[in-house]
Amino acid sequence: MSRPLATPLSVPSKQEPPIRPARRTLPLVTAVVCLALTATACSSDTHGTTPAAADQAKAPSATPKPAPALTPAEARNAIAAYSTTNNLAYIKRDRALLDAVEGGPRHAMSLADLKEDDALPKADREPYRPWSYDLAATDLYIPRLKHGQQRWFAAVTRADSKKQYARVLVLAENTKSQRWEMVATVDLDNPSQLPKIVLDKDGYATAVDPASTSLATPVDLLRSAVIDNFATGGDLTGRKVLAPTEAAKRQVKGHHDTIHKFGTRGTTQFASAATQFPDSYALKTSTGALVVFSHNHTQHDAVAAPGLEIVPEKRDRAWLGTTPRPAFTYTFTCSDVAAVPTAPEPSRLLGYGCRRTDAEASGPGAAV
Repeated sequence: MSRPLATPLSVPSKQEPPIRPARRTLPLVTAVVCLALTATACSSDTHGTTPAAADQAKAPSATPKPAPALTPAEARNAIAAYSTTNNLAYIKRDRALLDAVEGGPRHAMSLADLKEDDALPKADREPYRPWSYDLAATDLYIPRLKHGQQRWFAAVTRADSKKQYARVLVLAENTKSQRWEMVATVDLDNPSQLPKIVLDKDGYATAVDPASTSLATPVDLLRSAVIDNFATGGDLTGRKVLAPTEAAKRQVKGHHDTIHKFGTRGTTQFASAATQFPDSYALKTSTGALVVFSHNHTQHDAVAAPGLEIVPEKRDRAWLGTTPRPAFTYTFTCSDVAAVPTAPEPSRLLGYGCRRTDAEASGPGAAV
C-alpha cells in the first residue's frame, strides 16, 4: 500500500515503500490569494492642513499581507503526527483512527489497501513495518491565505541515501475537526523536473487558482487529459495537452498493455468516472504553477464469447468474492501532480498514483 514517502524505522515493507519511482498506482485545495486594496476615505476639505498632510490623508493605506496557513514548525509537527498516527492505525487496523489523520483521495486509497489486505489469507499478508518521514530532508511550501479560506500546505520529502526519490505531500485542515489531514501523496518520477516554487522574502509560497485561464492548462482540462491517457492512450486530448514525460508515457503504456491482456478471449475498456474529490491545490512557480489534483476512472473487463468467465485474482476477491463472472468493472481513485506553464505550451505530468477503490460484477446472477 502506498504510504507517504518514508524513512523506514526498519526495512520498509512493500506496502509502504520509501520513495521510489511512482508506481501504478496528490488537491493543492485551490486557494486564490487576492490582495484587496483598502480605500481610504478622503475629504476634499483640507482647510487647516498642510499640503503634505492633505496628500497623506488621500494616500491609500497599505493592505496587510494574508497570513501564512501555519508556521514551519507547526507544519513539521503536522507531518510527524500524521506518520505516528498512520502507523498506529495500520497496526491496529483502526479505520476510525485513520480517518482522524487522512482525507480526500489519500484516505480513499488507504481504506482500499486495508480492505484488500484484510481479505488475503494471513500467510499472504506482509508484516507491517513502521515508517517516518525524514523531516530534515523535507521542503515546506506554506501559502499565505485570506481569512476564511481552508488552510493547507504542501511539502516535498526526499528519501534514499542520495535523496534521489521524492514525494509531494498535501495536508489540509479539516474545517470541522480543525485537525490536519493528509489528502494527497504523489511520487515524482524525476525530482529534478520539479519546477521552482516561488517564495516571498519571508519564505512563504503563493497559492494560485488551478482553474484559472491564465494557466495554459486549467485543472479540469488537466484531469480530462490524464483520463484520456488511460481511456484512449492519449489520442483525443492526452497528447495535445501533456508533454511526453515518463508519467504520461506510463499511463499510455498502461492503456495499451491492459486492453490486450485477454488476447482474443476478452476485452478491457477504460472510461472517465465522476470525480469523487474535486479539490485541487496549486502553488506559483517561476513558469506557472505546480498543481496537485485527483481523478477517477473505470476499467471494464468482459469476456468476448458466451461460456467464458473471468476468475477474480487474490486482491480482487476483497471486492468481488471468488465467483467467476463474465464481466467486472473496477473504479480507481488517483492523485496527480503536474507543472503547468502560463505560456501556451504543454503541461508536464510529473507523477501520479492510483488505487482500486471499488469493483462490481456484471453478468448472469450478478446484481449491478
